[in-house]
Amino acid sequence: MNPSTSTTPEAAPEPVPSGGPLPPVTPEVVAAAVESLTSRLRKKLDAAIEQYAALPVTAGGEGVRIACGEDAVVTLSPGPSGVIADAGQASCSCLLAPRCLHRAAVLSACPIGDALPGGEQAASRDSSDPEPAPGGAAPAGSGGPPDSGAEGATEEADGAGPDGAGPVGAAEAVRPTAAQVAAAAGLWAAAAAVLSAGVPAAGAVPQAELLRAAHTARLAGLPAAEAAALRVVRGLRAARARHDGHRLADLVSALRELLLTAGRLAGAAPAPALAGTVRRNYQPGGSLKVYGVFREPVISAPGYGGVVTHVVAEDGRWYSVADVKPGGSARARGAATAPVAIGPAMLNHFQLSRAGLLIAGATVSPDGRLGAGKGVRATPVSGLPWTEGPMAALFARPLAEAAGARLSGHAWSESDTAEQAREPVGCDLVIVGAAGDHVLARALLPGKSDSVGGFGPLIRLVPASHHPELAHVDNLRRLASRPGLLVRVVGRVEPDRVATLLPLAAGPVPGTEATLRLPPEWQGHADLGYDRLQGAHLPPQDACPPPPDGDEVDPVAGAPLWRVRRLVELAVSGGRRAVAESARSGESYAQLRTAGFQAAADLVAGLTAEADRRSRDVFGRLTDTGPDRYAWAWVAAATHLAATERAMIHASWQPDDPL
Repeated sequence: MNPSTSTTPEAAPEPVPSGGPLPPVTPEVVAAAVESLTSRLRKKLDAAIEQYAALPVTAGGEGVRIACGEDAVVTLSPGPSGVIADAGQASCSCLLAPRCLHRAAVLSACPIGDALPGGEQAASRDSSDPEPAPGGAAPAGSGGPPDSGAEGATEEADGAGPDGAGPVGAAEAVRPTAAQVAAAAGLWAAAAAVLSAGVPAAGAVPQAELLRAAHTARLAGLPAAEAAALRVVRGLRAARARHDGHRLADLVSALRELLLTAGRLAGAAPAPALAGTVRRNYQPGGSLKVYGVFREPVISAPGYGGVVTHVVAEDGRWYSVADVKPGGSARARGAATAPVAIGPAMLNHFQLSRAGLLIAGATVSPDGRLGAGKGVRATPVSGLPWTEGPMAALFARPLAEAAGARLSGHAWSESDTAEQAREPVGCDLVIVGAAGDHVLARALLPGKSDSVGGFGPLIRLVPASHHPELAHVDNLRRLASRPGLLVRVVGRVEPDRVATLLPLAAGPVPGTEATLRLPPEWQGHADLGYDRLQGAHLPPQDACPPPPDGDEVDPVAGAPLWRVRRLVELAVSGGRRAVAESARSGESYAQLRTAGFQAAADLVAGLTAEADRRSRDVFGRLTDTGPDRYAWAWVAAATHLAATERAMIHASWQPDDPL
C-alpha cells in the first residue's frame, strides 16, 4: 500500500493477550491448508475446528501460540498488517506439519481477511459478521467505516464491496474475459454446492472450496464476486457457530448476490458492474473545508477496533476520517480521543467531530475517505452547529424524501443497497415510547407545526450496535423513557426493515423546551456510541407534550410473503432435502395467489419442484443432475422476494398524511 494513500499511519499489530482473538488469515492460505489434508483428516476437520477454537491463545515473541496437544503447538506469525498472508506464517510442531490437522483447523478457525495491494492485508467488511460494527458514509454513493475492517479506511478493502449488478449503457457493454468467465464458473459451482447442502453440511471443506474460488476470482479481476463469496463464508461460520449476532437473512442475501453475480459472469453477461471496482485508490481532492458532525465507534468480529469521524463539506458532501486497527473494543474506546492523522492538524477525533478542517492537497478515496499523505496539509477551523450551513440543509429535507433516496439501490444486490443507504440522514423526531427491542418515534415534517399535520411516518429506532461496551443501547433506553421528547437525530436508514433508522448522534431541537439539555462540553450534540445520556440531560416530564398516536404496522411481516421467505431461508438453513420435504408435506401457496402474489407463487412452486426432481438413466437408476437448475430456481425466488420486500419497505417511509 502506498503510504501517501493511507488514512492512518502504518503500525505493527497490537499484542494479543492470552485468550485473545486469533489473527485474520487470507482465503488462499486457509484453502491451501485444507486442500493439503488427506480425505481421512478432512472428515475430522469440523470437529477439530470446534475443539481448537475454544483453546486459549497465548501471545509470544514469534506471534500467537495455540497448544493443540502435548506435541502439537500451532504458531501464527502475522505480518505488519496483522494478517496471516503467507503459508509460512503458520506452523505446527507436530511430525505431520505442515499437512497436519492442527494447522488446518486453527487456520480455519481464524477470521477471514482480504488481500490489499502491495501484499498488505486487511479484514474486509461484512454485514453478516456475528457482531458487525456500523457502516459509515461519504459522498453520494460512497462507503463508510469498516464493519470488520483493518487499519483506517480499509473497510471496503480493495476487491471488497461490489457496485451491484444492474443495467448499463451500450457503451459500457464489455464482455468478461475468458479468465473471468472461468473464475465465475468456479464460484458458481462452489456456491451452488453450498446452497444444495445447506448450513449443516457446509463445513470447513465446502468453505475452503469457496475460499479457493474467491481467491481465483480476485486474481481474475472480479472483486465483487470475491467479496460476496467471503461474506457467504463468514455467514456460514456464524450460522454453524450459532453466534448471537448472526441473522439468517444476511446469509440468504449474501448467497443470493453471489449466485446471481457469478451466474451472470459465467454466462459472459456484458455488464461491467458485475465485476465490481477496486475502491482503495485515492485521488487528489484539491482544497476542502469540512465540518465535523459525529464520531462512530467500530468494533468488528475479526478483532479490529477504532473510530470513524464523519465530516461534511460546504456543498453537503460527506467525508470520513478513519482510525481502525487491531485491538477490538479496547481500541474503539481509546480511539475516541486519539489524534487525527491528517496533516499537522493537532486535533483528536472528539475535537474534530465538533470543529472543522481546512485541507490543502486533500486526497480522497471514491468512498469519501480522507487520506493522510505526505502532501496533505490541514488547518483547524471553527466548527458549525447543526443549525447552520450544510447541516441545516440536511434537517430541512423531509425524512421520507431522504430515506427514499437511500433505498434506491438495486434490491438484488445487498452491497449496492447497503452502499446507497450508508450516507447519513437528518431529522427531527418526537419520541412515542419503547416497543420491544426498539423505540417508536414520529418524524416532524420540516417547516410545519407539530400540532397540526406536522408528523411524518412512524419510524423505529434501533441500536446501531448492540456491543455491551458501546453506549447505543443505553442511550436509546434513555430516550424511550421520556415520551413526547423532541430530539434532532443524525442516523442511517436500515434497508432491510420497515421504516427503521439507526441513530448515530443526537442533539436538541431548536426553539423548544421539550428537548435534550446537553452539557456545554459536548458542544451541541451527543455521539450515541460514545457519549452516555443521563437523566439530567432530559427535560422534565411535564415539559414534554403528549406524544402523537401511532399504531405500529409492519406491512412486510403481515403480507403472505412470509411463506416465500420461509422457503427461501429453509433452502439455506436446511439444504435441498429440506425444501423437497416441504413439497412432500403438501404445503399450499394458494394464499399467495389469492393476495395477488401470482409470480411469487409460481417461483416457489418451481423451486420445490426442482428440489424434488429425480432423474433416471436408461436403466431406471436415479442419477444426480447437479445443483445448477435448483440453484437458478432458488435465485429467481430469492431475487423476486427481495425486490418485492424492498418496494414495501420504501413505501413504509411515506407519511400517513402528507398534507
